Order: sequence, then structure tokens, then C-alpha cells
Amino acid sequence: MNPDSSHGRGPAPDRLWTDPCEEEETQQWLRRKPAVSTVLPPPEGEPEPPPHRSPWPTVLLTSLVAVLLVAIGIVGGMLVGGDDSQRAATARPLPAVPGAAPADQRSKAIRSVYATASPSVVSVRVQEGGATGSGTGFVIDAGGTIVTNAHVVSGARQVQVRLDDGKKSIDAEVLGTDASSDLAVLRIKDSGAAANLRPLVLADSDDVEVGDLAVAIGYPLGLDRTATAGIVSGLGRAIKAPNGFSIDEVIQTDAPINPGNSGGPLLDSAGRVIGVNSQIATAGGGGSVGIGFAVPSNTVREVVPRLEQGGSIKRAYLGVTTLASTVGSGAVVAEVVPGAPAQQGGVRAGDVITEIGGEDVSAPEDVSAAIEAREPGQALDIEVQRAGAERTVRVTLGTRPEKIP
Repeated sequence: MNPDSSHGRGPAPDRLWTDPCEEEETQQWLRRKPAVSTVLPPPEGEPEPPPHRSPWPTVLLTSLVAVLLVAIGIVGGMLVGGDDSQRAATARPLPAVPGAAPADQRSKAIRSVYATASPSVVSVRVQEGGATGSGTGFVIDAGGTIVTNAHVVSGARQVQVRLDDGKKSIDAEVLGTDASSDLAVLRIKDSGAAANLRPLVLADSDDVEVGDLAVAIGYPLGLDRTATAGIVSGLGRAIKAPNGFSIDEVIQTDAPINPGNSGGPLLDSAGRVIGVNSQIATAGGGGSVGIGFAVPSNTVREVVPRLEQGGSIKRAYLGVTTLASTVGSGAVVAEVVPGAPAQQGGVRAGDVITEIGGEDVSAPEDVSAAIEAREPGQALDIEVQRAGAERTVRVTLGTRPEKIP
């Protein structure tokens, strides 16, 4: 308790200084005043007080005790409280339950696919004429052949690929591109690096079914190897190729695909390539909304060997734009390209195509598939409905131009 508190408890504090003049006057007064001493007897029943002793031993002992208590308080404070850094250094981590969570069959399949396939998935980077781009590719043979999207390497003859995350990029040559299927083939120039690669195998995409597991591996938004998983959401889709024509028999998946995934593999539960991730539906945004499209592996199987040889893909060409019929089966001819084989053969806008080369047509995709299966210069009969009557026109297919007119 503070001795000079307003409550007046305890003696007044000792003076810490004195005025020399005041001290001299006090001494003179004491010399003039006679000494008077009165000793009062002790109260009855109480012992007589001990003789007077010097206060210095008591003061010294008290001081030592005080110093000792202060020292104990400091040490105790360090042991009990201490500073923040010391407490942080001695803090114990929060407990964790040991072991990994049990994986279900789906998780095990995804882990297995990633472990097997990811070493064969590469990052592709392009720098051509001041423009840069990036995407994904995957190895298909021991010679260092890599498949990716045509739009990833568009206009470039030399690209760089990174085989291992965090490792140095190496040069690769563009052997060929096909804008109509959005596929391109590269080859690594470093034969030593290629010797260590494990190629992925291609599945028969005709055997894929809706609901099958689908795993996408790639480099979305510049991130290192990333796996996403979903299912095959749809089959037989059609998407627009970079040159404006249609890519048919496309696989739809809800496995999240984002910019940078282009050219990467879409894999089944056995780690086989069922498609090449190519496009996404964005609903006006820039990211995945759960609708992605992959060029089917059967298209890869047909196109890649021809691109490896440095050749261009020559495709048959009819020259019509078709829509689904609203009154029955067939494909309605919405437009005929001027001068195209269809116009020369007598096909008109408004015709409903019901058969091509003996194959039934129930939707616009059937027209594209029928023409895709033919060669330029081949002649075939086309059955159409015009003004309620059936007609047959004979058309000689041409060669598809580099881009849609």
C-alpha cells in the first residue's frame, strides 16, 4: 500500500534531503534544550522490551530479503510467463490423428491414373513473333512424339516443352498441325531426354460410355501438373474447330478443364487416353463451368500418323450448313456455299437431307460424319426432301479449304 496515500495510513516517508541552514538551527536548539527522558513501565503482563540495538543489521537483512524476493520474482516470471518468442519456441503443435484417410474405389482409381500417366504429361510453351502461349501435351511413343492441340502451337515451328516439373525446358519441333481436328504433333529434339519417357496408350473411344470415370491432367493457368476428375457427361457432341469447321464425335466431360489444359489427355480409369482436352463452355466467363470437350482418341489415331510424316490432312468437302429438323428426322440445309460441290450437284437451301451414300441421316452430325468418312473426288448420291417430294442428287466431293468460307 502506498504510504502517502490520502487515507493517512502508515508513517510519513523519510526525507530524502535537508536544508543545511535548517539543520544548523536544529542542532543549536538541541544544545540549549535540557535532555528529558521518561521511561514508562511496561504494561502489566507484557514482557519488558529488549534493550535498544542498532537498526543496521535489521535494515541489511531486510534489504537482502527484498533483493532475494525480486530475484525470485524475475526468475519465476521468466519460467511462468517469459517473452512471446520464448513461449512460441516452446509451444507444442496441435495433435493429429496418424495415418491417411481410407480411400474409396474412385479415389484409388484416380490416384492410380495420376501416378501412372502424369510423368507422360508435359508443359508446352510457344513464343513466336513476340506472341506467347502455353498449353499441355502428352507423349505417345518412345521416340519423343507429343500430341497437343493445333491452337496451342498455331503458327509456330519451334516450341519448348518441360518434361518434369521444375526442370529445364527443352526444344521440340512441330511436325504437323490439323486445324480441322485441332490436333498437332511435336517431337523432342533431345534423344536422351526422350529415351526416359513413358508413352501413354490410346483407347478405342467408340467403347466409352456416359458415366465412365474421366481424369484430366494438365497445366491449367500455368500451374504445374494438375489432376481433375469427373465423368463422361455426353458423347457424339460437335464443336467448332479453329478453322470454323465442325469436329464431330467429341466427348463431353464435367472434369474441370481451364485455359492451359488444352492439348492434355482425358483418361479413363485404366489410364488410357480417350480424348484430347480442347475446349470448354464458359457461360460468358473465363473458367470452367463443368462442361468440357475432348477430341476423341479415334480421331487422334487417324490423324497423328499422317501428321508425323509431315503431310497435311486432305478432307472431303460438301459445302453446306445444316440444322436439326423440327418436323421429323433429317438435317435441314440452312445454307449452301456458292460454288461448293453441293451447289454444283443441285442441293438447295431448305432441302432436308435424309440419306447420304446409302446411310440414313437423322441429325446434322450424321451429315458431317458421312462426309468425313469419304475422300475428295468421291461421288455419292444424296437423298433430300424438297417441297414434300423425295429427290436424289449426285454430288462429287471436293477438298475442304483451310478455313470455312
